[in-house]
Amino acid sequence: MSESAFVTAVSKITAGPVSLSELVESAQALQTARRGDLAVQLYRIWAGFNADHPHAYVAHFNQAVIQSDIGDLEGAEGALRAALASNPQFQPAYINLGGVLERKGAPGEAIALWEEGVGHLDAVTGEAMKYKVMALKQMGRVLIDHQRSADAETVLGKLLDHDASQRDAAAQYVPLRLTQCKWPVMHQADAAQRRAILSGVQPLSMAAYTDDPMLLLGSAWAYIKDDVARGSARPDLDRRNAKIDLTGRRLRVGYVSSDLRDHAVGYLMAEFLELHDRAQVEVFAYYCGVKPEGALYERIRAGVEHWCDIRLLSDDAAAARIADDGIDILVDVNDLTKDARTGVFARRPAPIQVNWLGFPGSMASPYHQYIIADDYIIPPEYEAFYTETVMRLDCYQSNDRKRIIHDERPSRAEAGLPEDGFVFCCFNGTQKITRFTFDRWAEILNRVPNSVLWLLSSSTETEERLRDHAEARGIARERIIFAPKLVNPRHMARYPLADLFLDTSPYGAHTTASDALWMGVPVLTLTGRSFAARVCGSLVRAAGLPELICDSQEAFVDLAVALAEDAPRLAALRERLAAGRDSCVLFDMDNLVAKMLGLYRTMCETHQVGRTPQPDLRNLEHYWDVGLDLDHEGAELQRNGDYEGLYRQGLAQRHWQRPIEPDARLWTAEAIAAAEAAVCGEDAAEAVPARKRVRKAA
Repeated sequence: MSESAFVTAVSKITAGPVSLSELVESAQALQTARRGDLAVQLYRIWAGFNADHPHAYVAHFNQAVIQSDIGDLEGAEGALRAALASNPQFQPAYINLGGVLERKGAPGEAIALWEEGVGHLDAVTGEAMKYKVMALKQMGRVLIDHQRSADAETVLGKLLDHDASQRDAAAQYVPLRLTQCKWPVMHQADAAQRRAILSGVQPLSMAAYTDDPMLLLGSAWAYIKDDVARGSARPDLDRRNAKIDLTGRRLRVGYVSSDLRDHAVGYLMAEFLELHDRAQVEVFAYYCGVKPEGALYERIRAGVEHWCDIRLLSDDAAAARIADDGIDILVDVNDLTKDARTGVFARRPAPIQVNWLGFPGSMASPYHQYIIADDYIIPPEYEAFYTETVMRLDCYQSNDRKRIIHDERPSRAEAGLPEDGFVFCCFNGTQKITRFTFDRWAEILNRVPNSVLWLLSSSTETEERLRDHAEARGIARERIIFAPKLVNPRHMARYPLADLFLDTSPYGAHTTASDALWMGVPVLTLTGRSFAARVCGSLVRAAGLPELICDSQEAFVDLAVALAEDAPRLAALRERLAAGRDSCVLFDMDNLVAKMLGLYRTMCETHQVGRTPQPDLRNLEHYWDVGLDLDHEGAELQRNGDYEGLYRQGLAQRHWQRPIEPDARLWTAEAIAAAEAAVCGEDAAEAVPARKRVRKAA
């Protein structure tokens, strides 16, 4: 039938004029009949007979779309170039041709093509801006994929200059500046533009940007609301009210992660998964990352009873698989990190859903009921920064005592380090190095003349930028030394060359701290308020060195200098680490796994009596709004002694514009009364209608 329709259409084209609309209709009928090959031929024949047609470019473009869909990239490229030859102003052809070139393995040509297309956009119209934004996004994405960070930042910066509300562009732009150590990160002169860009920053990057747990909470809330919530409701997959009856069977626990492979989280979880008591727990792993391979992946896969690769499954299909497996407790080991499957959790395929290890903060979602931490990371007075109910281990982070360390230990000379100097090190990613952190490091280096700072290598441009920052602070460039990236066993083997690990802030060392402590290197950390700013303190405490946790910037600098000048004191710390490595809480995985199972059982018991907690999401939009207005780079927020007062002041201002209902965080009924009394006076406050409405609602 499709062949005869094709023959009929060709006959019309060769016999006389056929309108473009008639051509498109015939081609679409062939596509519907799954004969895209014939539709391509039809467009090609029509174009041959209508080379001078003013809209010939449309036929070429449509032909290319079909060819691209069926994988004929050569044909698609030819058709798109023909479209541009017919109409050099036709922006969709630039966009698609760049995509074809990228798929053919020519990203440089794709970027040049998109740049050419942007160059044709002189008119300031809505249509022109739409295609300009589209082209710049494509360019930024490809540049990021090919590690051209500086170029990608430039392209995305241009996009945000045009439209700062492009959240997906901001989500890439700010991490690029963080990773390149470009300070200030928010360098835009216009406050409204800075605010708009900040609102697009994803939660993980926000944790590296500022120690503002309320802003981080709001950031997670905004991300879940805008990027996950839509289309996630599936009543047929919703098991939130499913009964958990463990009579005659084991507890079924599922771990969802993209990182159960050669990844920091993979190293943390390998032994943890192996140690689950199979007599009590049936362990499921749902993998959602890149194609896994390597020895660590093989080990983790062997360490669980059920391995399910959900990479190619939709959220609905993955949730259905988890529901069919009858999972009692589903643990999110990604949360808001790369390749996360938050949409799966949004479908509530398990009655109990837990946030642990993958993301350092609250999910601010309605479907994560618990967060697992410890009493250092989330003390009771900080529970207001989380929507989940807090469950606590002795130390929240698991570790791997079976990690492989290379037998060959390099010398300082081989690592490019001075033999007789003091070596401060930090192997955190450069995205964690803020201006405030680097200023502290520079002060330490200035006060310890015979010392160097050993950092993990980055791009050449970023390394030179850090040396520039050092030189501007009076530190010779050669005192900043970069360690090339090595496979993990060799990287671990060189740790003991360092004398003292200096932590970053606000996003401190997590896996890197455990690595240093395991290898006997003391870690000095500055604690903060947010989850990411307190993990390192938890690890250092659990390793038996609580005196290395500092609560002020000055104490951090002074203690680093004191340790560098007191060799016996530092040696004693190293000896304590070595002596306690096999018995300290940090590396006691048997204890951690047993305690985790205890938490799981408590969760189940709570669910069985109908008391599973519900996340408290009240007023998060208002906290988010206040946090976006704060100056996070003018001064380090950790130094502010009245952090909660900043938020109450911002909430009070908004309350007077439109009454805000009370919540259980900072905006309590008492806080509302105090705010109203401060403005109206105690007597006048009693007559404020807004206050009466709020208290009645409370």
